[in-house]
Amino acid sequence: KPRTQASLAVSADGERWLLLNASPDFRQQVAATPMLWPQEGLRHSPISAVILTSGEIDHVAGLLSMRESQPFALWAAPPVLAALAANPIFDALSPRSVERHAVAPNGPFPIAGRGGGLGLTITAFPVPGKVPLYLEGQAGDDLNGAPDETLGLEIAANGRRFHYIPGCAAMTPQLRARLQGSPLVFFDGTLWRDDELITTGVGAKTGRRMGHMSIDGPDGTIAAFADLGARRRILIHVNTTNPVLDEDSPERAALAESGWEVAEDGMEIAL
Repeated sequence: KPRTQASLAVSADGERWLLLNASPDFRQQVAATPMLWPQEGLRHSPISAVILTSGEIDHVAGLLSMRESQPFALWAAPPVLAALAANPIFDALSPRSVERHAVAPNGPFPIAGRGGGLGLTITAFPVPGKVPLYLEGQAGDDLNGAPDETLGLEIAANGRRFHYIPGCAAMTPQLRARLQGSPLVFFDGTLWRDDELITTGVGAKTGRRMGHMSIDGPDGTIAAFADLGARRRILIHVNTTNPVLDEDSPERAALAESGWEVAEDGMEIAL
């Protein structure tokens, strides 16, 4: 099935929406989602806010497809806001229209869009990751970046919650504690095996080098979640080389046997 890049739209009331990352496929995704079309005139947008989990191109490029004078609130960790501020192309997001807010990890906060709260509470927390590819030349030998370079999110509303972690390099004890018993987790599904890009001949980097856990193996995602009690588990941010995209593959069968799903365009989930 065709899949665009990792981005979710979330709403507590079905009218005002929070975008989790702004995918390069933003225009295509909005065009396919009537709930995100203008509802009150040509210049209206139901998207009130955007929150970024990292500064990767996969997560920020879609900001440039939003109207230059479209009001919304942009939330991100300080390193990500700094990367956007350092690149003048993102000045197209006029500060008169786009409010930029720093996200402080580990403390829940009610997220607001332009015009007020959205009824959503966000808890952002650091997860193992790396600096964006385009900033590696400035990072020296340490590609991990600042502690809040890569974030996971818990989104809560009306007594219900879920987790969104589209990029993660390793499972830590702190992350295990956060995800224990989660009703729903969207989790980094980039690669089936760490050397997948190398063995398929499309790249020279391992998954660890790119800041991603693998799904398979003793240190992989399936094993890491086996005893966490997360009720629904969905892989997101799946690379085109990953065999789980083939519904007839043995890897997809093994994934389904372990209780995992693969995200696809047009999924709608109500908690």
